[in-house]
Amino acid sequence: MKIRHCLPAICWGCLIFTAFIFISGCGLFKGSSASKQVQSSPQPEVKEKPVAVYYDFEDVLVPKELKIIKDRTVIVSTPGFRSGILSLKGRVESNSLYNFFSINMEKDNWEVISRIKAPETTIMVFQKATRCAVISIREEQIYTYIEIGIAPTLRGVSQNPTNDGTF
Repeated sequence: MKIRHCLPAICWGCLIFTAFIFISGCGLFKGSSASKQVQSSPQPEVKEKPVAVYYDFEDVLVPKELKIIKDRTVIVSTPGFRSGILSLKGRVESNSLYNFFSINMEKDNWEVISRIKAPETTIMVFQKATRCAVISIREEQIYTYIEIGIAPTLRGVSQNPTNDGTF
């Protein structure tokens, strides 16, 4: 019988003890933070990580999430000119890539010639004075594949065939 009467007293004692620890802990925390008023020095400015980079073509910006497929990439460099096909893949939605290239190619002074959007493939064609760019975006189950082709334009070459059938 005595144990029954002690049980409520023990519960109340534990409850009061827990409340006392909680209140005193908060008081200690508050007092310690008030006594340590350290003047914080200004944090150095943290540079944001780039979200896009220029790989082989200095005027074609590519999202950082895309990785180069080396065995499908061919870049030809000559003095003053670089052309070829840059193949990439990544886990990026094709609509996001379409918007990215539409905005950034125009920022890099590429003129839009044509855009073709289909459910699984998008082709974008751009032009500058001496070059043209074709961007192909193909969405598959796991990755989205992108090919960026840069080639010289034929503006300086005569478009009339000679007698032997060559241009």
